[in-house]
Amino acid sequence: MIKGELAQSDIGRMSEDFLIRDQKAKETSNQIKEYYEQKYLKPLWREYAEVVAIALVSAILLRVFVVSAYRVSSSSMEDSLIEGDYIFVNKLAFKYREPKSGDIVVFEYPLNRERHYIKRVAALPGQTVEIIDKVLYVDGLVADIPPHSKNIDGNVLSADLSNRDNFGPVQIPLGHIFALGDNRDDSRDSRFWGLVPMDHLKGRAIFVYWSWEPDVNEMEWAFPYIHVAALRLGNAIIGFPTRTRWERLALTL
Repeated sequence: MIKGELAQSDIGRMSEDFLIRDQKAKETSNQIKEYYEQKYLKPLWREYAEVVAIALVSAILLRVFVVSAYRVSSSSMEDSLIEGDYIFVNKLAFKYREPKSGDIVVFEYPLNRERHYIKRVAALPGQTVEIIDKVLYVDGLVADIPPHSKNIDGNVLSADLSNRDNFGPVQIPLGHIFALGDNRDDSRDSRFWGLVPMDHLKGRAIFVYWSWEPDVNEMEWAFPYIHVAALRLGNAIIGFPTRTRWERLALTL
């Protein structure tokens, strides 16, 4: 009887122990669940702040390592690019391949590396380039004409007067390219200031992300600057629908 009573007592204590353990396990599970719910329950402002922070960091990394944004400020590349076009340039384009004829490239101006120019690659290292009466020849053959390039002056200048319409022949040395503007009669390029070293290349233009028609009557910056800034901003807002060149947005190059 004593052994039986002890056995029943042990069984009762074991049942109580299981119940206590089960209760403690449930309490622990609930505490863990509440902890993670509190941990991942973020206020709305924090979620927006994190999204904005991630977007800014991503934009900065893209800007530093992958793409650059430029504004076209001259007519030398018309009608492929026109003044007021905003373009993205792939900075990695020539990390993995050499430039090709026809690429539109941004580069440091050989005579002043602080300035950036944009032109089209017309000839590559080892090729011989020559211009005869406005016609471009590469290795003795007529070069492909870019779809939107143009000549705006019907006059042909002799080589004695200018390199514009008659140039060369010149063989391009290693490590250089011959660059021309698409607006052939109104472009200062390799015909005038020489070849472009490849280590001056900043990247290849890939597409127009915005285009804004310049205002020829826009007020110049002068004191008081706040007044000028306010007027420019007001004019931009008012002229947004008409001055934006909608047909050029996302134009690939």
